[in-house]
Amino acid sequence: MADCSEQLQRLYLAGFELQTFERYPKCVGVIRNECVALLVPGVDGLQVLGTPGWRMGEVMGVLIEKEGRQVFQAKAEMVEATAERLAALRRFRAEIGEILKAG
Repeated sequence: MADCSEQLQRLYLAGFELQTFERYPKCVGVIRNECVALLVPGVDGLQVLGTPGWRMGEVMGVLIEKEGRQVFQAKAEMVEATAERLAALRRFRAEIGEILKAG
């Protein structure tokens, strides 16, 4: 089993910000370039809970399709899912995946 504290240290050293959220007391938030993922301990170390999204203040916007276009939405607030934001989110997911698998 991977050591969760070592995984968090690798994420931090790779430039990810670590944050806790009152709404998700059992999760650790991992943030970089406005992308957010929630991590929880699992049988093989830390695992991403759900799908990473876009930071919108103190909440995470999830990627949805609305009226034929992609947006990040958190309650009534929406942010356009531009090509740049989608590319940043893909890189973010890939980098987190690689770091969690390492070691």
